[in-house]
Amino acid sequence: MDYELLYWSAPFRGQFVRAVLAFAGKTWTEGGDAKISRLMEGPVRDMPVPFMGPPVLIDHRTEVALAEMPAIIFYLGETLNLMPDDLERRAMTMKIVNDANDVIDEITLNGGDHMWTEDRWATYRPRLAKWMSIWEDTGRRYGLDRNSGYLLGSPAAGVADVITATLWATMTERFSKIRDLLDETAPMTAALSKRISSLSPLVELAEKSRQDYGDTYAGGQIGASMTKILND
Repeated sequence: MDYELLYWSAPFRGQFVRAVLAFAGKTWTEGGDAKISRLMEGPVRDMPVPFMGPPVLIDHRTEVALAEMPAIIFYLGETLNLMPDDLERRAMTMKIVNDANDVIDEITLNGGDHMWTEDRWATYRPRLAKWMSIWEDTGRRYGLDRNSGYLLGSPAAGVADVITATLWATMTERFSKIRDLLDETAPMTAALSKRISSLSPLVELAEKSRQDYGDTYAGGQIGASMTKILND
């Protein structure tokens, strides 16, 4: 296969890369947890690209290896013709990618620096609602409505839409409190996420992820605390 993805056996940050590849009709292999651990524990000179943590994508066609989710998504968007033509929307696409990266850092409390409690969720909930409203108002400014359209007003779905759907659909499928908050706070974003997630390649990816990872979103204790606190 043309691509190899190095990411843990969980959706989380790697799911954005999987989703863009799937949306573009590409296939890939997964290096697996053991390979990731071996590379991370070894010397930097032996890595396909210098990195601190996954995801890492290797494009065997071009012998390019990249780390950091936004950089990988930018590369795939460019090489798979999924980026808008005009500069403003291209820049906005990468803003959406980086915003999504920020949200998942926050929702895992910076990768598990702390665990979720009811008090922490109550304190954080307004901030998450503000993130959702950022997506909602972005769509509104570019003509999105609840029944049709794409986040940045493009004529077809692209990177911004796939990233949006992957961010919110993956979480709302697993955490009922986030689902309810998104429906309440950002109905157009929720509708867009459902429309994009219902496309056949992303349905197949979601089904495979359920088979491979079950209800897991992020690993370890932080994943367990999310499941406990973010569900009714």
